[in-house]
Amino acid sequence: MNKPWIWAWLAAALAFSATLGLTSGRGASELAYAALSFGAFAAIVGLGQMLVITLGPGNVDLSIPATMTLAATLALKAMGGNPGTALMGLGIALSVGVAVGVANYALIFLLRLPPIIATLAASLVYQSFAIWSNRGLRIKPPQDLADFSTGRLLGLPNVAWVGLVLACITWVVLERSVWGRWLLASGQNLRAARLAGIPVELVRASTYVTVAVFAAIAGFLLASFSGGAALNMGAEYLLMSIAVVVIGGSSIAGGDSNVPGVWGAALFMFLVVSMLNSYGAGAGVRNVLTGTIIIGIVIAASSRRIRA
Repeated sequence: MNKPWIWAWLAAALAFSATLGLTSGRGASELAYAALSFGAFAAIVGLGQMLVITLGPGNVDLSIPATMTLAATLALKAMGGNPGTALMGLGIALSVGVAVGVANYALIFLLRLPPIIATLAASLVYQSFAIWSNRGLRIKPPQDLADFSTGRLLGLPNVAWVGLVLACITWVVLERSVWGRWLLASGQNLRAARLAGIPVELVRASTYVTVAVFAAIAGFLLASFSGGAALNMGAEYLLMSIAVVVIGGSSIAGGDSNVPGVWGAALFMFLVVSMLNSYGAGAGVRNVLTGTIIIGIVIAASSRRIRA
């Protein structure tokens, strides 16, 4: 099938049906609304991670959870719960994302560190700064921002609309812009892209900035949605951001991205977690299942490449 994103959406549909089966079909609309709400955060960070993974083997951003926490903490602290400060808070969160992206790429480029090492080490600094900035207190958002994050428009959650808009923008950039073609070419063959005159390092730098900005947006919205910024708020999105990319059909070898698949995989992962929660499974079981799914898909993708 030349549209691998279909499998993610089929898996989400099956998980939705299985979860409803546990409740004898009751609460379908509530489950769909919850999936769109919580799936939006995974989709947003997944879109950013997808762009980094598209750069090719070895490219991954492990600082996403710390970036979410730092952006949310600094933004909500600056707003101080005062009404009418949402745009200021968003601006601070975006600024944090840009700064984190630049710092991550500087470590990768100037020190020649592997991305996995650079972003992991940097995440410890970001998390420590977040701890220092809020002294362990849970910072609450202004009421108008909380109302927006938990509200809905045309029956869909506002956070889902944000995720869908970002997905559309990402798709248009990848499919219709010069930068998108540069990114795909760099991921397919970095040396050939460099010889063809593509500004490879500019593409890499802008990609790492983009994933950090997406993480900052997700953190800002998640803190507003959940009633405040907490120091562990982004923890589950480290594995989740990679899972939705792999399950969504993007190539782990780089050079190929799949925007619709990220959203389908985000919904699938939430529904699987909901189903496991219904059976009383803990976080450890959920992580084991997520890891198993990723390994299985990687093995299947590798087998297809070998046969091809």
